[in-house]
Amino acid sequence: MGKYIIRRFFEMIITLFLIGTATFFLLSAIPGTAIDKKIQKLPEETKKVVIQKYGYDKPVIERYFITLKNYIFKGEFGESLVHAGDTVSSIVKNKMPVSSRLGIQQIVVGVTIGIILGIVAAMNRGKVIDYIILIGAMIFASVPTLVLGLLLQKYGAKGPIFNLPIIGWPKGSELWFGGWKYTVLPTLAGAGSYLAYYTRLMKTSMLDSINQDYTLTARAKGLSELAIVRRHVFRNSFIPIITVLPVAVSGVISGSFFIERVFSIPGAGQYFIQAANDRDIPILMGLTLLYALIYLIAIFITDILYTVVDPRIRLVK
Repeated sequence: MGKYIIRRFFEMIITLFLIGTATFFLLSAIPGTAIDKKIQKLPEETKKVVIQKYGYDKPVIERYFITLKNYIFKGEFGESLVHAGDTVSSIVKNKMPVSSRLGIQQIVVGVTIGIILGIVAAMNRGKVIDYIILIGAMIFASVPTLVLGLLLQKYGAKGPIFNLPIIGWPKGSELWFGGWKYTVLPTLAGAGSYLAYYTRLMKTSMLDSINQDYTLTARAKGLSELAIVRRHVFRNSFIPIITVLPVAVSGVISGSFFIERVFSIPGAGQYFIQAANDRDIPILMGLTLLYALIYLIAIFITDILYTVVDPRIRLVK
């Protein structure tokens, strides 16, 4: 296990290096930066001073090594070109907790309800409740996150049953465990696609396990249906669920971009979109690597969870 963890750690470092390098040169290949807008109306001499200040008077290769040195020794890609004083560290400190809570709630609600509905559908295959769950999952799967968010804003905010705010997010002492009314609609908007995906995945996985030889053998030995499901079907059905964990994490990251924009949530996702629109290179570099790191960690945790769910699986040293 120790050797495996060390090897995976170095693989993650190499992967992040390659992603960072590719991101830098791709962004450098696109004409224009946020500086162009700032210096548009300035005198020529002032323009040169501003360009020199941010290092854009140097060749691309030289800027690459300067960026690499700053990241290795300072842990930063530089200050925002648009918002003075903002760095990736300050964004992680001030905005990432908002995105983290939103993402965690989306995964917990969507995956939990999806697994439960998948189990119910599998245990009632061919019955009315199975078709109702299947149709509901198909509807949620076909509706984009952005559209679902807008529908919830229009029909789920004010009415005889719900009276929920459509913009804003808890802050201060309520950032993690308070202000729940602000989080309901954004969480449901993001959880819809996960609910649909995990419902179908769990049903398919359970039906596959139910028809395996070990299940048929257990049934021939006289075990009750409940005991068969509990001892043999559940554990094996969760292997595909764990396999797609990184997909869920990356989906939450990308999906939250739109949700944060629609519900005016001051998270890192909305900041990332704004940085992309403004061509704010240092912030784009830092957040891209941050999201890549989150995805790589999710893959690593997935590999560890395989051995927990199925002891027959061993990590390759």
